[in-house]
Amino acid sequence: MPKCTDARVRLGRLGRRQIEAAFDGGDIVSDGGVVLLRRVDERIGLTRSVAQALGDRRRAASCKHSVRELIAQRIYALCCGWQDVTDHNTLRRDLVLQTAVGTNQPLASGPTLSRLESAATPAQAAALHGVLIEQFIKSHACAPEELILDVDATHVPLHGAQERGHFHAYYDNYCYLPLYVFCGQHLLACVLRPSDRDPASVVSALIKLLVRRLRQAWPQTKFIVRADSGFCRPHVLRRLEQWGVSYLIGLQKNSRLLEQVEMAQLSLAEDFQRLGSKQRLVGEFEYAARS
Repeated sequence: MPKCTDARVRLGRLGRRQIEAAFDGGDIVSDGGVVLLRRVDERIGLTRSVAQALGDRRRAASCKHSVRELIAQRIYALCCGWQDVTDHNTLRRDLVLQTAVGTNQPLASGPTLSRLESAATPAQAAALHGVLIEQFIKSHACAPEELILDVDATHVPLHGAQERGHFHAYYDNYCYLPLYVFCGQHLLACVLRPSDRDPASVVSALIKLLVRRLRQAWPQTKFIVRADSGFCRPHVLRRLEQWGVSYLIGLQKNSRLLEQVEMAQLSLAEDFQRLGSKQRLVGEFEYAARS
């Protein structure tokens, strides 16, 4: 075959557009959207704030990557679905990830990122929560009238002899039981806990810290805590009432409650037939529990 002097294949025109097929694309990537993440990060300043909160206690002469670069590398990869630190042994040479982080040199290896994460202290974890809530406040152009704080715990299965790993009968495996606080799509707090703790542990203290900062920014905003029955504890409800925080928290089933609910449902059914389907009906009854 004759030697090809032009690597492009011309496929005609479509209006003013010239259509060509080329074979000189160079390096091909599948995570091109990561450069858009960089633009968002530059706008909200997330990785800069995280790096400032963590600080840098390393010996500067022995470091090739700044803390901000390490944080950006880890966060961008997580957003692209690369969860394991070991993935970075390959990703560190990914040109598009390097471009997003802001360098043309190989990025940090998996062990370097692992050392960064394992060296974090409780004080730094608290500072990172401050970053989350400040980002949340900045995302609002004006003070909201009402905020619903969703509290929930979820299990993180453990494999092998993990530190402080305990068996949880409900989830039927060894796991951690971190506590999360969301407001809409915004994560406001995440506290890692062993699974032998009460699901409601530290929740009232965490809500107190969050509401205190949010009220500094928005004094007139109403706050509502929403959670399932795993967080229904007398001391939690008392503290929420003392702090002026409304709540919608479930109660665990028992025979007395089921009996009361059945009676309320019968009464509501009669009112529903009488008033029509356009009415919203709410039932209420007293529940004289000892606690």
